[in-house]
Amino acid sequence: MPDNAQQFASDNYSGICPEAWAAMAEANQGHQRAYGDDEWTARAADHFRRLFETDCEVFFAFNGTAANSLALASLCQSYHSVICSETAHVETDECGAPEFFSNGSKLLLARTENGKLTPQAIREIALKRQDIHYPKPRVVTLTQATEVGTVYRPEEVRAISQVCKELNLNLHMDGARFSNACAFLGCSPAELTWKAGVDVLCFGGTKNGMAVGEAIIFFNKALAEDFDYRCKQAGQLASKMRYLSAPWVGILQDDAWLKYANHANRCAQLLASLVQDVPGVSLMFPVEANGVFLQLSEPAIAALTARGWRFYTFIGAGGARFMCSWDTDEARVRQLAADIREVMSA
Repeated sequence: MPDNAQQFASDNYSGICPEAWAAMAEANQGHQRAYGDDEWTARAADHFRRLFETDCEVFFAFNGTAANSLALASLCQSYHSVICSETAHVETDECGAPEFFSNGSKLLLARTENGKLTPQAIREIALKRQDIHYPKPRVVTLTQATEVGTVYRPEEVRAISQVCKELNLNLHMDGARFSNACAFLGCSPAELTWKAGVDVLCFGGTKNGMAVGEAIIFFNKALAEDFDYRCKQAGQLASKMRYLSAPWVGILQDDAWLKYANHANRCAQLLASLVQDVPGVSLMFPVEANGVFLQLSEPAIAALTARGWRFYTFIGAGGARFMCSWDTDEARVRQLAADIREVMSA
C-alpha cells in the first residue's frame, strides 16, 4: 500500500479542500495589512456572524490545542477548575496545555454516558467540595462531536447550560468536529451553540478541509475582553493572518463546510453498515459523526496493520477507531470493510 494512500487513522491525514485552497490563492494576490487588520480576516469574521445569526467576537488560532487552551484560560482564574469528560481532548491529548495557559486551572473529570457529560455528573463534580482548599469550579467544556464519535443534541446542551447558569459556570464547546455534529443533527450552528447556552465555541477547520486554523467564537462578548492579548502572548497572532482567515471564507461562503462534513459522516455510516454483520465485530459507540469505533480481535488488528491500514487502537484491548474525512473515497471505505471481513474470518 503506497504511503500516500487514503487512511482512516485521523481526519488530519487529509489534504486541503478546493475551496480553502482557492481562497488562499486569491488572498495571495498583492499586499494586505498584517496581524489581522486585513480584508480577509474581516470577511471571515462576518461570515461567522451570518452563520451563527448573531453578533460575536471572532479570533483565529493555528490549532485546536491553542484555541481550547486560550479560550478556557480566558474563562477562569488559576485557582478555578474546569469540568470535562474523562475522555475529553483537553484531558487526553493536549499535553497539559489548558493548565499551562491558565496558570494552573485544574481539570476535573466527570463520568460520561457514551462520551457525553450529563447535568447530573456536572452537578456532582461542581458540588463535591466547596471549601477553600479545593479549586473552585468555573467552567464546563463539552467536546462536540465527542472523542468517541457521539453528538450532543441541542436539548442536551440546553440542559447542561441550565445547570451551568444555576452554578455560575461558563460553558465552552470544543468543536474540533462541530461541522460533523451539525451535519448529523441537521440543525443550525446557532441552535447548537448560543441559542442552547454556549458562551464560547472553538470551531475546527483543520479536520474539515483546511490546512491549518481554528476559530474561537465568543457569543458572550464580555468574556472576550483582552483575548487578542492572550493570542499574541501565546504566539497565536499570525503576522500574515489572511492565510488563516481566507480559507474560512472559502469553506463558509457556499456551505462547503457542511457539504464535506456530510460526506465524511456518510462514509462513516457506510463503513459501519458494511461490517455490522461480520461475526466478532461490534460497534463500541453509536456512529453519529465521522468516526467508527469497532471491537475487533487482536489478530485481526495485527492483520489489518500488516496490510498497510492505519488506524488508532487506544480504546482498549481490541478497540479500533476509523476516521473518515472530507475527501474519503467510498471505494476506499469498501476496500477497508472487505479487509475487515476477511481478517475477522481468518
